[in-house]
Amino acid sequence: MRGRTPDRLCAEAVELAREAAREAAHPGRIGDHLGAVAEGDRVVTHFFACLEPGYRGWRWAATVARASRARVVTVDETVLLPGPDALLAPEWVPWSERLRPGDLGPGDLLPTEADDLRLEPGYTGGGDPSPHAAVVEAAWEEAGAEGVAEAEDADVSTNEPGEFPGVPARGSIAAVVEEIGMGRPRVLSRYGLHAAADRWEEAFGSKTPMAQAAPASCESCGFLVPMAGSLRQAFGVCANEFSPADGRVVSLAFGCGAHSEAAVMPRTPRPAPPVIDETRVDDLPLGNGTGGSGSPGDGSSGDGSSRDGGAQADGSGTAPRT
Repeated sequence: MRGRTPDRLCAEAVELAREAAREAAHPGRIGDHLGAVAEGDRVVTHFFACLEPGYRGWRWAATVARASRARVVTVDETVLLPGPDALLAPEWVPWSERLRPGDLGPGDLLPTEADDLRLEPGYTGGGDPSPHAAVVEAAWEEAGAEGVAEAEDADVSTNEPGEFPGVPARGSIAAVVEEIGMGRPRVLSRYGLHAAADRWEEAFGSKTPMAQAAPASCESCGFLVPMAGSLRQAFGVCANEFSPADGRVVSLAFGCGAHSEAAVMPRTPRPAPPVIDETRVDDLPLGNGTGGSGSPGDGSSGDGSSRDGGAQADGSGTAPRT
């Protein structure tokens, strides 16, 4: 359609198209004429540069036309359109697809779809869902009950006193599963179980750099808290506050330097207490034994009397024993 030759009169109506674009845009926001394209018989669209800040590469498009055998050209519409190199916003993505782990904040609600592959019914075998289960109305309709009241009334016996009826046919399974802790409307499916295991293995598995440099695996660590169910065969929860995986689900093949048996810290050595021998006295020389003029080195005084004189008096060159 756009390969044909533009109508001559419509192609010449540049000023008419410019005036129409000026009425739609802010004053002074219309740029040069960029060209014209034939949209059909006697229908032409004129493009003008957009000078609006933030609209780089956009173009004002004013479409003009004329009737058959008419000489008067009129304006059909005026619109702002992106050009080939226009600055565009990213393609819109539904919130359910752009949501990422960690985006959920306090007060946010994240509904799950009824056919979520990660979940499956919590129990099977017939009967209605538990009357206390938080399920949607569609679940009650699929179960054949009109609502919570009907399910609750199913357990009420209307027999006369003395008559002991058997177990009610409706509501019994729901009551049993709720009593043994299986009253959840939906539980993790096999697909959801494998998806969670793959995610945990990627974050804290054997192929991580931390596990590759660890002295031992979590399987032999005393800080590992085992999990219940089939997951305990491959995963556990780390309870070491110094580990980078504290409070996280880790693979049994994961490991870190905070392993409980990685190394036993040696105790700080304490010096031995000093030993004082009080049974003997060490001999300490007090001078050169000459009793000379008393220099500072021989421990004598300047008046000729020395402390070793007393030592010479008792016939020895050493201090007397005490």
